[in-house]
Amino acid sequence: MKAIVIGLGSMGKRRIRLLKEHQDMEIFGIDTNQDRCSEVSATFGIGCYPSIADAVGQEGPDCAFVCTSPLSHAGIIRECLISGLHVFTEINLVSDGYEENMRTAREKGLVLFLSSTFLYRKETLAIIERVKKQQERVNYIYHVGQYLPDWHPWESYNSYFIGNPRTNGCREIMAIDLPWLLTAFGNVKTAHAVKSKNTGLNIDYADNYLITLEHDTGAKGVFAVDVVTRKPIRHIDVFGENLQLSWNGTADSLQEYDFEKKEMQTIQFEDAAEHVAGYAAFITENPYREEINAFLAQCAAHDELTEMQPAWDFERDLRLLQLIDHIEQ
Repeated sequence: MKAIVIGLGSMGKRRIRLLKEHQDMEIFGIDTNQDRCSEVSATFGIGCYPSIADAVGQEGPDCAFVCTSPLSHAGIIRECLISGLHVFTEINLVSDGYEENMRTAREKGLVLFLSSTFLYRKETLAIIERVKKQQERVNYIYHVGQYLPDWHPWESYNSYFIGNPRTNGCREIMAIDLPWLLTAFGNVKTAHAVKSKNTGLNIDYADNYLITLEHDTGAKGVFAVDVVTRKPIRHIDVFGENLQLSWNGTADSLQEYDFEKKEMQTIQFEDAAEHVAGYAAFITENPYREEINAFLAQCAAHDELTEMQPAWDFERDLRLLQLIDHIEQ
């Protein structure tokens, strides 16, 4: 199988590194920045091209990974679909081109796969499983925050998409975490938010939100989102009469209350978490690997005319982005 990775920034390099684990995969990079192409060619030993058309014409790839800034996704996805490629895309943050690209993928019989990394984490999957087993209503309090300049310490936050109000840092946190929250607790029935700008950061958007969510299952949650917190935080407490969970965002911090022993017990997972230097401790590689594997499996099933449902898709994401629009407004 041949794959092209479009956009050779930090996420594109991550995807290439994980794709290299597949011995039968031939990979090519795409970027208009020649310095990035040269660096990736030297680091990973792969060929790079300045455009999708060049790579398609020269190499005849089967699939594409769209790893560029979110506002460029719609046009790139469309070009890939028209070229007959299955598409894996990073989160889009905006709904530009959704209807057209979903229609094109259906008409051409191609996989259109949307990244939703936290639906592939063992910890969030364990929370989802335990919540869904409950016959009672549960509530949760969830705080996700990290100071914006610390997201990519190697570059200015104004030099990439989190500095743009349409694809801002708080919106990205919501788009990353709401899919697994909705999977665990149900679709949102009502949402209310208070927001403000509490920092002197050079951004033209609210840097913190306190959001209350009521789900159609009866579950309720408080979701605190910010780019203010100087110490990175990802912490959730889930509580009900017969369930209590706590998670600090890392692979070894998911705990469940033992009602007989009357104490919190750590939930153990077999495989160790893999961490990449430069990112916060709660960002691990395993889920990125798992969603790539899920995409490749869906491509194989699709080629064999076998039905396979992804963990997240464009239809659900369109409704999610409408929810985020409501929260921001």
